[in-house]
Amino acid sequence: MSESLPPRRFPGSGLAKGLAVTLRTMTRRTVTAQYPDVQPELPPRTRGVIALFEENCTVCMLCARECPDWCIYIDSHKETVPAAAPGGRERSRNVLDRFAIDFSLCMYCGICIEVCPFDALFWSPEFEYAETDILELTHERDKLREWMWTVPAPPALDPAAEEPKELAAARKTADKYAAEAEAEAQAAAAAAATPEAPSATPEAPSATPEAPSAAPDDTAPGPEGTP
Repeated sequence: MSESLPPRRFPGSGLAKGLAVTLRTMTRRTVTAQYPDVQPELPPRTRGVIALFEENCTVCMLCARECPDWCIYIDSHKETVPAAAPGGRERSRNVLDRFAIDFSLCMYCGICIEVCPFDALFWSPEFEYAETDILELTHERDKLREWMWTVPAPPALDPAAEEPKELAAARKTADKYAAEAEAEAQAAAAAAATPEAPSATPEAPSATPEAPSAAPDDTAPGPEGTP
């Protein structure tokens, strides 16, 4: 069986295609972006600058270890947390001292954001942070925290998509606590609506009247000289 041969090309067909593209572009009206007076419309997943949500950072160092440029600098120290309950043991936790990103070295690959297990790093579409001094491109944690205000809201979930397991578990726990709280409230309302039982029956008066005091004895001797 003979193999199918590629379509035959005429000499100069590639040149004709290129000239057609050139002519099509020449006849279009040019549009000049009036930047910086008019801000560009950026795609929703623009990689502008990396923002830090400091409260979520557990100093796991994953972002710094996976960064191919080694442009993330993290310092921390350990603190002892007292026992939550009597008889428990003390625990230690890492406290973040420094989180900095050198954007003069960063190649915007996004690996640090992808590997962060606690959602502490986010992409911001802001791109206007040029500096005259290269040292100013190292953003410390305060500057990275400011970029959080420019992070857009996440896109809406697909209504036909399956619910994430984390949301299902959180909703189940919330429903459980809500049911327990409602049961306690109903029990308290029922206890408040029920009248109190009467106190013990008062003591009935004694049927036997109290014996009168003894009468004076007639045989008792009278005053002296009296028979």
